[in-house]
Amino acid sequence: MQNKNTWPNSTPDKLNVDQAQIESLGYAVRKSKVKSCLILKEGRLIFQYYKSNKIRDNLQRINSCTKSIVSILIGIAIEKGFIPSVDMTMEHYFPDIMNSLEDSRKKAISIEHLLTMSVGLDWPEFGEWNHMPPMCTRDVVKFVFDRPLVDEPGTRMNYNSGCSHVLSAILKKATGMKTSVFADKYLFEPLGIDKDYHWFEDANGINYGSDGLRLLPYDMAKFGQLFLQEGIWKEKEIISAEWIRRSTEPYLLTYDYIGHYAFHWWVAKIDPNHDDFTLNNKMFFAMGLNGQFIIVIPSLQTVVVFTSTLDNTIKPLDFVREFIVKSMGN
Repeated sequence: MQNKNTWPNSTPDKLNVDQAQIESLGYAVRKSKVKSCLILKEGRLIFQYYKSNKIRDNLQRINSCTKSIVSILIGIAIEKGFIPSVDMTMEHYFPDIMNSLEDSRKKAISIEHLLTMSVGLDWPEFGEWNHMPPMCTRDVVKFVFDRPLVDEPGTRMNYNSGCSHVLSAILKKATGMKTSVFADKYLFEPLGIDKDYHWFEDANGINYGSDGLRLLPYDMAKFGQLFLQEGIWKEKEIISAEWIRRSTEPYLLTYDYIGHYAFHWWVAKIDPNHDDFTLNNKMFFAMGLNGQFIIVIPSLQTVVVFTSTLDNTIKPLDFVREFIVKSMGN
């Protein structure tokens, strides 16, 4: 696959960035299991590292960063009128499954509950399942809703990849298109991702909303830059600033060591030691197992991308705080 990276380049000193800190970052990632790292400042590429040309030019597993892109697509589907609102319930989209369940309370689970992973279902993904939920079944959606309801929906976030796959299934039902086809038309093609991706499907032809997407590293950065630009790309609105705001507002805190969860985006403080959660101390990110990240730091006009095979998934956040934020003078 040919590298078509068209990000304008700039040297750090041209944008008042501490070159020494960037060089220290480069040394740190080279010693680690990071496969690629890109930093954009004010829309210009100031740092890029690839462990090899093969990683630069071939599709990479982005794992659960897929979830954040599904969230963007849900927002677009709502704004285009395919989905009325985030208040739509599962009874509307999956009546047969819902009517077959013993616990009728599940009918009231909404799209917002799915986006915030607050569905209330028993889902030990970060526990006994060790990040690998057993979703290789004929009907993944039914498997998700067959799980017992242990919390009132909307009260507690519990990491649940099943939510993301259900959202992909809703996109297919609501739009009449596979999630990948809808993405092509309304998100990927406008961003110039012309078929330079692969999206795996389940047995029913539903694109895996949890972790099925493969992208080039420099294309990952486009989603971060789109959010940094409040949904505008080449003077055209792809997604509204309001959806971006809702998607990245701290909503529920379950995992202190990561941050709050929003609409399938994580939100964290740049400096965890400060109590304030102002714009100047906020970053939000898509995160995937083993260190896949799309990180947006609005106050620094900065986007950071990592692809990795790290044992410590959240290690790139340490790199951001230790080197990148310091380099920008925050």
